[in-house]
Amino acid sequence: MGFKREKVNDYFLLDTGVENIFINEYMAAAPGDFVKVYLFALMYAELGVEISNEEIGRYLDLEHEDVRKAWNYWEKTGVIRKVNKKSDNKFDYDVEFLILKEQLYGEKNSRKSVDMDQNLQTFMADQQIKDMFLAIEKTTGRVFNSTELMEVVSWINDFGATPEVIAYAYSYCYQKRKKDIKYISAVVKAWAGEGLRDVISLEKHLSEHDKKQFLYKRVLQALGLSRNPTEAERRIMATWFESMEFPLETVLEACDKTSGISNPNINYVNKVLVNWYEKLQKGGTIGGQATDKSLTTGDIMRYYEALRRQNEAAAEERRREVYEAVPRIREIEDESVTLSSEMSKIIISNRVDRKTAMDELKSRMDALNMEKAFLLTDNGFELDHMEVKYNCPECKDTGMLETGERCQCFGEVTREKINLLNEQKTK
Repeated sequence: MGFKREKVNDYFLLDTGVENIFINEYMAAAPGDFVKVYLFALMYAELGVEISNEEIGRYLDLEHEDVRKAWNYWEKTGVIRKVNKKSDNKFDYDVEFLILKEQLYGEKNSRKSVDMDQNLQTFMADQQIKDMFLAIEKTTGRVFNSTELMEVVSWINDFGATPEVIAYAYSYCYQKRKKDIKYISAVVKAWAGEGLRDVISLEKHLSEHDKKQFLYKRVLQALGLSRNPTEAERRIMATWFESMEFPLETVLEACDKTSGISNPNINYVNKVLVNWYEKLQKGGTIGGQATDKSLTTGDIMRYYEALRRQNEAAAEERRREVYEAVPRIREIEDESVTLSSEMSKIIISNRVDRKTAMDELKSRMDALNMEKAFLLTDNGFELDHMEVKYNCPECKDTGMLETGERCQCFGEVTREKINLLNEQKTK
């Protein structure tokens, strides 16, 4: 008596086995679309059926390029191997799914595991990277596995990000309840692309962004709208505050003009503000201004611009005075710039002595700063002698506070002040 089992002819009625190691060690840290590519292709691999990257993309509604990125990612993590065919086309390859049990426990790939452990040990010997992961784990409330650690470290080399910025990105994203590593990676990449390499410059950047968001939201509230602005509306509002240089109170005054229409909108407000701007350019005035009636907003903004230039020129003159009296200070500043550049290069390098090199550069930087402070005070100069000294520290001679509202000094600008500044410039 013989036995046989009916064959299933429909592929999609069969089962695909996925190792628990993949689920536990790799899946949680991977971008969602990359997991979809892996699982979908694994099904075809177990069936022994070929399928192209283009077909995978069509099935999963992904771009062909995203499928290739997925294979690059999985190759980097060590769960697949690309087997290049005999072709000049670098994208002509087969994908071999590796047995993850052997990756972790087998002798076949023990050298790779040892190499990964050694790489992690090298990275974690760097105090900056160690501090970065301590901060990240404090933010996330969990300990990262080796795959996640290597993924985060790769951002330093791939994006040119600093450990300080990566740690800040995790805190920033988690506050916004964005916990997906793909999202955090995109944030880090964007910040690094804008040259943001420390928390001070990053917070300044975010402050300016938040200021814009506050202004835009305030305008929509004035129009009785509780939604976020569209991209087109952002562009229009940006011209009011940046190109036309209108303060928030003037824009809100223009919003009040919509109270008599049934459907208030940004375009209507824009027409009002464009009309006002053209009047100001011709020397006219607009209602509701608390300043001297003989002055236009353009006059006052030009006054602030001249004031800033005057104060910046004065600071530059004081710097020349210090350089002439103490030439060593200029040398110190040049050395500091060079050291900062060297520190940036070391951070994104693969040097095994990064920690020692960084500590040495920081020590030299501290010594230079101390020497500069000593030379300034020893020669009768204040520590801030070379810095720009604003007439109004609150708005830094812009007339506008960070909230987008006019500074108190804006209403104190008079024709006499403007004339006095012009006289000082001509002397």
